[in-house]
Amino acid sequence: MQLGYASLKGLDRSRVISLVEPVLQAHSVDVVELIWRSDASGWVLYLTVERPGTTDPGAGITLDLCADISRDVSATLDVADVMPGRYHLEVGSAGIERTLYSAPDYGRFAGRIAKIKLKEARDGQRVFRGKLEGLDAEGRILLEADGRKLELSFEAIESGRLSFDWQTARAKGAPSSGRERPHPRRAAARDR
Repeated sequence: MQLGYASLKGLDRSRVISLVEPVLQAHSVDVVELIWRSDASGWVLYLTVERPGTTDPGAGITLDLCADISRDVSATLDVADVMPGRYHLEVGSAGIERTLYSAPDYGRFAGRIAKIKLKEARDGQRVFRGKLEGLDAEGRILLEADGRKLELSFEAIESGRLSFDWQTARAKGAPSSGRERPHPRRAAARDR
């Protein structure tokens, strides 16, 4: 199981991951994000998953799969009594605008449109939107943006995410949902 990003402040990080990992391996998914935080309803453990190695974010992540993962992770965490007090578990797909957490992510999604924010401006610009073209031999991220070919070190990137092109999708006849941004598929377990 691969783990893209985890923020588990206040929890025993290694124990939570060691408990969640076998459940996710059994469901043949990788973790994109595992985040513990509070929101208006209290404490929430957010878990976003994807199929290993897929180049189509969200492919194979159904509501039924999210519900099954939610049920199994919830039972595992409850039996281990690792969560402090009441919490809510939310499991979902990373979605079509998936965050890119590692250099291999940028290579894996070659051919997709991405929005990348640099730590420092390059040619007076910090944010670039363009087509990912993989990684070069030195591991630099290749991006075609605004008619230019950019080579970016992973260390120079503050954040990156896939960017869905709504105009192209509409031009190809994709149905419009009336929303400007899709919501990732999510299944929530009951409060614990």
